[in-house]
Amino acid sequence: MTNEQKPRLAGVIDIGSSAIRMVVMQIEKNGEFRKVDRASKPIQFGRDVFIKKVIGRESINQAIRILNGFSELFAAWGIARDDVFVIATSAIREARNRDTFIDRVFIRTGFNVKIADGVEENHLTYLAVLHAIEGLRATFARSSNIIIEVGGGSTELMIMDKGKMVSAHLFRLGTLRLEHNWGGFEAGDALNKVPIVQSLMEQFRGTIAGVNAEYNLAKIKYFVMVGGDARTAALHCGQKKSEHYSIIKRQDFFDYLEKLASFTVEDCVRLLNVSYYEAESLLPALTIFGLFFRETAAEELVVPDVSIREGVLLRFALGSDSKQERQFHGQIFASALSLGRKYHFDEAHGLHVSTLSMVFFDSFSDQHGLGEKAQVLLQVAALLHDIGYFVRATGHHKHGQYLIQNSELFGLSIDELNLVGQIVRYHRSTRPLRDHAEFNALTQEQRVMVLKLTALLRVCDSLDRSHCQRIKDFSLAIKDDDILELTADFQGDISLERQALVAKSELFEDVFGYRIAFAGKN
Repeated sequence: MTNEQKPRLAGVIDIGSSAIRMVVMQIEKNGEFRKVDRASKPIQFGRDVFIKKVIGRESINQAIRILNGFSELFAAWGIARDDVFVIATSAIREARNRDTFIDRVFIRTGFNVKIADGVEENHLTYLAVLHAIEGLRATFARSSNIIIEVGGGSTELMIMDKGKMVSAHLFRLGTLRLEHNWGGFEAGDALNKVPIVQSLMEQFRGTIAGVNAEYNLAKIKYFVMVGGDARTAALHCGQKKSEHYSIIKRQDFFDYLEKLASFTVEDCVRLLNVSYYEAESLLPALTIFGLFFRETAAEELVVPDVSIREGVLLRFALGSDSKQERQFHGQIFASALSLGRKYHFDEAHGLHVSTLSMVFFDSFSDQHGLGEKAQVLLQVAALLHDIGYFVRATGHHKHGQYLIQNSELFGLSIDELNLVGQIVRYHRSTRPLRDHAEFNALTQEQRVMVLKLTALLRVCDSLDRSHCQRIKDFSLAIKDDDILELTADFQGDISLERQALVAKSELFEDVFGYRIAFAGKN
């Protein structure tokens, strides 16, 4: 076997709220992988940050010792530093001294820590879960499902309907926060004494109602429970269905939770064969899972044998052009479509302008020089550019910006939502100007991106000025170095579109240097 044919080893370190975890994976050429080593060390990041807002000096020094120990393990496996990925989640993300922490870790260990925001966590969890439940993919595509992961500092939630993402949320509630608010977990009926979680459920119901007035949790068929606490529960009250996931029957789960609620932490350690820090998080995590699960009609819990670490390796192994990544981009669009419907937008117009914008983006790629992420932002902005009409027609571009920037969209970070909002803000006639505070706050690269994508959106929006979808398709050709000929395939009267193209192409001409010449055919 040649070196090119040998499986590749890679490692991931996950710096969480209550532990630093490491996994070594053997990655095959087809992207499949198997775990060959793993380790976990407890740490008090969550208790530091969620109470004091900063990472304590002792915790930083402890983390450095743990990471250096993991570094020796990777070296023993012969894993190059470039093949080790280090991510940190909510505790480090929220720490006021996180930059200092990252700098000290790099200097003392050589590891470059990447902080995953809530969107990135959703992305990685989504990839890992899809890989684990491959055998259920067909039935998932025909039903309504929830994917939920409870961590030390936050709870991630994704809602899918018939394979399409309805919404994604990140709640600032995890096992450590819950334990702090409760003042500790001991024996007792956990499900009936959690006012803070009950309050969360009310917020959750309101969120669902806002996403889709007809949607209700009773429609949920599959409830996917992700995380180490979920895997512990599956080990004791579930059944292994494949190499990658287990199933827990509804009544078995609640019977187990009731039994667990009578245990002390010491009982959990002794009877369940888990570490002390795992025992501390088990009841809080399963309580949160149980409260969500109670609101659904799902008869089974699906527990994948994966975590965010597998998501990191999947993205690394499969690359940005993988089937899974393309599906992820499709879910971003599905989430955006759900948001548009929430605000009763002109769906046919939004979809058509979005389609036209993708044609323009692809056909003009040699000239705009933008990448795949910019394409996704344009697609979402084009779909949602008119949602501000929900507030008022006058100034709808500004209302649209506000709605987008204050919404949650699966797969888009706060910074990316800001960019989409600004593209929508400028899709009419006002130009992005340096004295506009939000625009000026962007980096130079971001300002250029907003200008280019706004120019493209204005042209594509003009091609459906009548909102009748009369221009079905078009092609582009550069003529005489400074003329872009747009040949459109249309049906019916497109006089409004012709006039709008003349009025809205000025920014395009300034940004790209081409005058658009319309050459329609019907």
